[in-house]
Amino acid sequence: MNMLENLERIKAQFNEELNAASSKEELERIRVSFLGKKGLVTEELKNLRNLDAEAKKTAGMQVNILKAECEKAIVEYQKLMEEKEYQKEIESAERYDYSIPSEKPVGTLHPITIVQRQIENIFITMGFIIEDGLEIQTEFNNFEGVNIPKNHPARDMQDTYYLENGQVLKTHTSAAQNTIMRKYGAPKPGEPLKVLFPGRCFRNENIDASHENTFFQLEGMMIGDDISISNLIYFMKVLLTEVFEREVKVRLRPGFFPFVEPGFELDINCAICGGVGCPTCKQSGWLELLPCGMIHPNVLRLGGIDPDKYTGFAFGLGLTRLAMMKYNIKDIRLFNSGNLKQLKQFTL
Repeated sequence: MNMLENLERIKAQFNEELNAASSKEELERIRVSFLGKKGLVTEELKNLRNLDAEAKKTAGMQVNILKAECEKAIVEYQKLMEEKEYQKEIESAERYDYSIPSEKPVGTLHPITIVQRQIENIFITMGFIIEDGLEIQTEFNNFEGVNIPKNHPARDMQDTYYLENGQVLKTHTSAAQNTIMRKYGAPKPGEPLKVLFPGRCFRNENIDASHENTFFQLEGMMIGDDISISNLIYFMKVLLTEVFEREVKVRLRPGFFPFVEPGFELDINCAICGGVGCPTCKQSGWLELLPCGMIHPNVLRLGGIDPDKYTGFAFGLGLTRLAMMKYNIKDIRLFNSGNLKQLKQFTL
C-alpha cells in the first residue's frame, strides 16, 4: 500500500471514529490517536523522510491537508457537543415564572424612573394617555413636523447626532408629536386629546454639572376645541405641586420655540442653592425646566388637525433636571455614572 492509499484509509478511519464519539473524553482520545506525538497522521509525516524529493513534495502536501482537516473537524465537533450539552441543560432545568414578584424585592429604581412614574401617575388621574416615542426618528418628525424646516436657525440650537441612514437620534420628545396626532386624529367634541410621552433624548453638547449628551424629557400635549393658556398654567401648577409636595417658586417668561406660538419658558427656583446661585444653575438662581406654549398652527396642520377648529398646548419637561431638584443632586453626570452605591439610596 503506497502512502496516498494509506492516507485515504486513515481519513476514513478518523471520520468513522469521530462520528461515533459521544463524549469529550472520546474526542480527546481520537485527537491523540491521530494527531498526538505517536498518532497515525503524525507517523505519516515522519515517513516522508523515506521518499525521494518529488514523491516527498506530493505526499507531504496530502499529509498536511489531512492534518488540517482532522484538526478543524475536531474543533467543530467539540463545539457541536458543547451546544448539545447546553441545550440538554436548558431542557432539564427547572421551569419558573419570571412574572411572579419576589417575596423580598431586590434592587431599586433609578431616580429618573421614579420621577417619571410619579408624573405619569399624576397625569393619568387627569385623563392623559401615556405614549412612547422612538429614540431614532426621521428628520421630518424631529424637525419639519414641529415647524423647524431646513435652514431654520433653531436647528443650530440643537447639536444633532445624524445616523448613516439619514435618520437622527431625537433631540427632543417633541419629535413624537406628529406621529401621535396622526395616530389619534382630531379630538371629538368635548373630549380633548390628552397625551403624555416621556423618552430619552440626545444632543452633542459639552458635558458639565448641568448638561449631558444623553438626558430624559417628558412631553405633554392637549388638543381640543377650546384650549387656552389658562389650561396650560393649571396643569403646570398641579404637576409641580404634586412632584415637590410643597410650594415651588417659579417664573414664566417669553420663550421662542418653533412648535408653539406664543411660547414660554417656565423656570424653577434652584433647589440646590435656594436661588442664591451655584454651579448647577450657573449662578443665576434659576434652572430652565419647562418650555411650553400653544401649539403652532403649522404643527397642527402637519399632524392632520385643522388649526381653524382646534387649539392646543404643549410642554416639555426636563425629567433629568427635575430629578436633580427633587433629590438635591448637584451634578447631572451622577445619573449616567452607573454608581449603584449612590443610585440605590433613592426609593419610590
